[in-house]
Amino acid sequence: MTRKQKRLAIIAGALGFLGAAAALTLYALGQQTSYFYMPGDLEERPVASGQRIRLGGLVEKGSIAHGDDTQVRFAVTDGDHSVKVTYAGILPDLFREEQGVVTEGAFGADQVFVADTVLAKHDENYMPKEVADSLKEKGVWNEN
Repeated sequence: MTRKQKRLAIIAGALGFLGAAAALTLYALGQQTSYFYMPGDLEERPVASGQRIRLGGLVEKGSIAHGDDTQVRFAVTDGDHSVKVTYAGILPDLFREEQGVVTEGAFGADQVFVADTVLAKHDENYMPKEVADSLKEKGVWNEN
């Protein structure tokens, strides 16, 4: 091999290595992706049972029911549609009816969303961006 061919071989090997590393990184990140949905979006784009997603909206008025230990049932709504959610854990202090919430989890076989994470607003001015944008489009969200 000439010197020029050796350099080209090294450069090609390095590019191949970087390409493989980038592909593995993107694959790993893709496995951890949770897509954001509003209750109305689930009518248009159904989600397979067991697929992790983020579900956001407002906590439906009158839907919070406490069960055994830390088990809580509530509904997330966008004004038109609602999705039943179950959560086993301690809810954020500011979790309450008609407030913004983002839950992360998956649908069970009975089509009830089983959340493993519940995020609520942290002060009077905060609403998760995805939730606020979607509710504004529907005309449900009022910033006051």
